Amino acid sequence: MQWRPALPVTQVVDVAGPRADGRLVLAADGRLELMQPGHSPAPFARGSNGYATPTGPEPYIAVSRGDAVARAGCRFPRDAVYALEPQAPAGVIAVDARGRARRLLDLPGAGLPGGIAFDRTGRFGHRLLVTRTLNRRTTVLAIDCRGRARTITSSAPAMEGGLAVAPRTFGRFAGHLIAPDEHSGRIVAVAPSGRTRLVARSGLAAGPDIGVESAGFVPNGFGPGWSAYLADRVSPGNPHPGDDVLLALSARSLTRAGVRPGDLLVSGEGGAQTIAIRCDARCSVRHVAGGPQVAHAEGHIAFARTR
Repeated sequence: MQWRPALPVTQVVDVAGPRADGRLVLAADGRLELMQPGHSPAPFARGSNGYATPTGPEPYIAVSRGDAVARAGCRFPRDAVYALEPQAPAGVIAVDARGRARRLLDLPGAGLPGGIAFDRTGRFGHRLLVTRTLNRRTTVLAIDCRGRARTITSSAPAMEGGLAVAPRTFGRFAGHLIAPDEHSGRIVAVAPSGRTRLVARSGLAAGPDIGVESAGFVPNGFGPGWSAYLADRVSPGNPHPGDDVLLALSARSLTRAGVRPGDLLVSGEGGAQTIAIRCDARCSVRHVAGGPQVAHAEGHIAFARTR
């Protein structure tokens, strides 16, 4: 089984969602686009109050489901997009469902912002989780809907790319932040207490621009009429130079490979080699898909209905 090109997208670095209307959000070439699966993407958040960032470092994104942060007395607006701003001063940009952008906060501390994900289980208080990495150590920040940040840990392993909070069915790591470490090929979990543990060894190639990068949990209801999506960005001079396409895998193919809702899909940056991890009393790992040899995978793995 292999990831297939779904459509060309210039400098695509991430895909998130879907929104309530079923459309996915793409981060591409320093801008945002909306895409109804099966159709070409359309520009989003353009104009004087819109969103733009320099190309280069990866401005990964997350889409809000509208969860309330009880201790902050507010909620993240439904379908708002939150984008990492890697350029100094590093921060997070909030883009509402109508495409109006504002700076949510400047990130405290030092290091390159490398990951962003919403806590949809409540173990982190339904906050937005963001990472910064410096000298191979990662700080995990939990950010509320008022833009206030607190540190979960400042000593996690290096992690970057498609972060995701595990659903309640993911064994002893339920509700933990799950992240890939491309340098070692390991998948790690960060608990709300800040404790970091090994989930599994990926068995994929390890190293910068090659190792595990992208991740996403297969949602409830995933089945016929759904697909998984992954960004494949052109990266000149890289052993896996990329294609500037959005890759797709059908639910039918994944189901035939034994993948089911609640499993974690993880792809390597080089070649989009993909594994599925299932955690019950123990965690199991199996290879489920490959990608085009040239693929340069980035960001999250997202799931949406195609019809």
